[in-house]
This record gives sequence, C-alpha cells and structure tokens, in this order.
Amino acid sequence: MQRYLVGGAVRDRLLGLPVRERDWVVVGASQAEMEAAGYRAVGRDFPVFLHPETGEEHALARTERKSGRGYRGFVVDASPDVTLEADLTRRDLTVNAIAEDADGTLIDPCGGQADLAARVLRHVSPAFVEDPLRVLRVARFATRFAPLGFRIADATMALMREIVARGEMAALAPERVWRETERALMHDRPSVYIATLRESGALAALMPEVDRLFGVPQRADYHPEIDTGVHLGMALDAAAAAGAALPVRVAVLLHDLGKAETPSDVLPRHPGHEHAGEPLVRALCERLRVPATQRDLALAVCRRHIEVHRARELRPATLLRLIEALRGLRDGDFFEHALAACAADARGRLGHDDDPYPSVDYLRTARERVLGVQARDVIAPGMQGPEIGEQLRAARERALAALRDSAGS
Repeated sequence: MQRYLVGGAVRDRLLGLPVRERDWVVVGASQAEMEAAGYRAVGRDFPVFLHPETGEEHALARTERKSGRGYRGFVVDASPDVTLEADLTRRDLTVNAIAEDADGTLIDPCGGQADLAARVLRHVSPAFVEDPLRVLRVARFATRFAPLGFRIADATMALMREIVARGEMAALAPERVWRETERALMHDRPSVYIATLRESGALAALMPEVDRLFGVPQRADYHPEIDTGVHLGMALDAAAAAGAALPVRVAVLLHDLGKAETPSDVLPRHPGHEHAGEPLVRALCERLRVPATQRDLALAVCRRHIEVHRARELRPATLLRLIEALRGLRDGDFFEHALAACAADARGRLGHDDDPYPSVDYLRTARERVLGVQARDVIAPGMQGPEIGEQLRAARERALAALRDSAGS
C-alpha cells in the first residue's frame, strides 16, 4: 500500500499559496485493508477514508466509466490494481493531477507543472465532457486564481460549451450548483465566475435571471459602465474588496434582477425594477435551494436598495418603515449586511469604486435614534396596547425628523 499527496495541496504549494487541507490517494489497497489499518470509511459514491490520527481524507485510486447523465452517472473501479497514473488521468484539470510521494518527488503525467507556470487551466482528457460539475469547478478555479493571471485554455472552454449544449447542466443537483456558487462568490474576483459561466453558456442554463441582465442598458449618468451585467460584476467585486460576508454577496448577485423586466420603450431608465425583481429572486432561490438566510437578505436588498441609496431624502415615516424592513429593530447583523450590499451596489460602477457612501452612517444613526425611543418613554396612565404602539411610532418619527433637520443644517 502506497499513499500520495494529491490535488489542491500539491497545486497550492507549487503556487506558493497556503495549504489549508491535504488529500491523499492510496494505491494498492482494498477497502477491507484500509479499515483493518484503522481508517474510517466515509465515502458514499467512491471509497474515501479518514486517517485514524490526522482525520485527513484518503481515497483509493480509482478510474471512472460514464454510465448515465450527470456527475453521479459513473461506474467506479477502485480495485487495488488501479495505478496512480490511471487515477491522475481521470481528474479534471492538469493542475489538479499532480501527486507527491513521501520523498517529495512529483508525479505529473499530465503536464500540470507546465500549466501552472503558464497560468493555464487545461482539461486532462476528452473525458472532461462526461461530468457537468466540471463546468462549475473550472469556473470556480478561474475565479480563485484570476488574481494570479490564470486563464482557461480555449480547448477546455470549448468542452465546457459542449457539456452545456448537450443539456447536461440539467442533471446537476440544485444544492451542488449553489455550493459551488457560494464558494466562488467568496473569492476576491467573483465577477470572473459569472463571466466564465456566461461564456460557456452555463449561466443561461442555471441562472437565466442573471444571464438576462447582460446587454440591458442603464442611464450613463448613474452608471457609466451602462451594461447592467457589467455593473453586476463590478458590484460583486466591490463586495469582495470590502470583505463582505456570503449573504451580502448573494444579495448583490440578485439585487438588480428586475432590470431585465424593464420594457424596451422605457430603457435606459428602470422605474420600479426593485418591485419587478422580487418574484425573480424568489424563483431563483427556490429553484437552487438557496438557504433562507441568504434568500431573505437578497429579497430585502432587492426591494429596498433604492430607498437605502436615498435614505437622507426620506420622510421620517418612510425612513422608519425602511429600518423596520431591514430588521433594524430586531436583527443588527441583518441590518448591517443589507447596508453592506447597498454600498457594494453604489460602488460597483465605473469610476465610483472609492466613492463615499453616506447612507450607511446616516442609517446607522437613524437606527440608534429609533432604538433610543422605547415604549416606557411614551406610556401614560390609562393607555391601551394599540395606543401605546401609535405613540411609540409617533415618538420615533419625531426622533427621525430631528435627525433629518440636524443633517440638513
């Protein structure tokens, strides 16, 4: 039995990047032998084991033969006579098909080191087209490594388009699509993920609501970049530059879906796009099984981002309703995430990436003023429940009116 370090751990070390986890491939062993040695079996689709001491994943060397649609439509051979080279050549990209033995010697039958040096993401073999998940994985790798200057080989992009054209993307589980999307959104250049999916045709297949934004014009005085899809990518990168949390980035991804619904005779204006976008956000989140925490923030930002941009112009009653809609009275994190998404929207415009965004500070102060007015401050003898609520609301609106007046002066 021999084991080799493989995949991302080898790739990232060669790139000089931190190695966060290590995966191993085991050659010359059976499942029974692994378990007898103390390894714990955890794989569902193929034999994977956890090391009894380190907990690191060890997979038996395997080959795969296509037997049906989708990323699970394979017959797996993980017998002890599968060689290391056979295992490496069934992998997706050459840069992920490098192994290292116990002495530090690299085994690289697919030319992965040369592609690392050339900053190219290239498929290992024509069998690449057998797994539709690889379209998403390559898009995610392109996103992760974009800051290092990586590009996708033309032939690999052609195979990605072929996978999409065959209709294979429909075989992917929604949860898996969204998991890959979440991981890509958390990289420094999430716009690359969207652009790569669009170039391959996968964006139209998986997120048509997002794909339709490209080519939709906006007013040049507000959006010098004009194209709504371009703005979306810039806003995503602005959220990443700010170190935004995942729910914020999801909200940015979905905030402008309603602009694709604007009638052509109204363009480049988009009146009411925040209302038109709500059902589209709901539909995408339901279809891709987006977690409720992400969905709820995305809906709030879609519906309210224009009001956030105009916060200092709002009447006290409208401002109070906005704070309530962003859960400012009961969930401070949700409120802050909504503000962060709107700030990324404002800065995701050509020439505006470093602009101040005063709405954030204004709304934070407004929330503090509202929270500073409690029911005990307005209760008078004999007051009943509904009247207490009315008086509390009126007092909070007065506090916001005082804030507006002081800001105006």
